[in-house]
Amino acid sequence: MKTTIDIADNILQASKNIARKDNVTLRRLVEEGLEMVIAKRKNQTKKFKLRPVVFNKGGLHENFKNAPWEKTRDEIYENRGV
Repeated sequence: MKTTIDIADNILQASKNIARKDNVTLRRLVEEGLEMVIAKRKNQTKKFKLRPVVFNKGGLHENFKNAPWEKTRDEIYENRGV
């Protein structure tokens, strides 16, 4: 596919020099650069997935397995000020 892009003169000249030195076409050099940017950004947009935390492979203590959050919170903050 053909397209036209506007590139700063200094970047174009440096790219041509690298392409000549590496004995590749400017097209190949641009494609390689774009592939690198695409791969980098693809990795940056990966969704974070929180893994479940289990202690001693038993999960929650029996007293809290089906308890509402309020009971757990109250137990955590018992004897801590207010």
